Amino acid sequence: MGAIVVGYVPKPEGEAALRLAAEEARRRSSSLVVVNSHRGPVEREAEDVTDWQSHLEQVSRQLKEAGVDHDVRQLAPGIDPAEDLMNVAAEVAADLIVIGLRRRTPVGKLILGSSAQRILLDAPCPVLAVKAAG
Repeated sequence: MGAIVVGYVPKPEGEAALRLAAEEARRRSSSLVVVNSHRGPVEREAEDVTDWQSHLEQVSRQLKEAGVDHDVRQLAPGIDPAEDLMNVAAEVAADLIVIGLRRRTPVGKLILGSSAQRILLDAPCPVLAVKAAG
């Protein structure tokens, strides 16, 4: 049984990636590793931590109800999300990485860089990029 790794944030692009990754995991009889990693200060407000944990607990419940074998990982903030996702994919010998995309301006891409581009170019396995509906 292989593994599928999905980058998840509680935004439309993250939800789209999660939906498709869960469908693909069922189709392939694979396990699903949900990775939540984001840039930010190492020290976060307690309220923010509670919100993230609540989102991830809900994701875990939904996947369990759908019968998807899964593992939900929240990684420490402050580390590069692209690197985190690729490290987890290598660790579990992933067959596929699923990421959500959002539209960004050319200036936004220049200033912030592109985690999606980095994953697409450097991932240790195939990558499926999903756009949010609308």
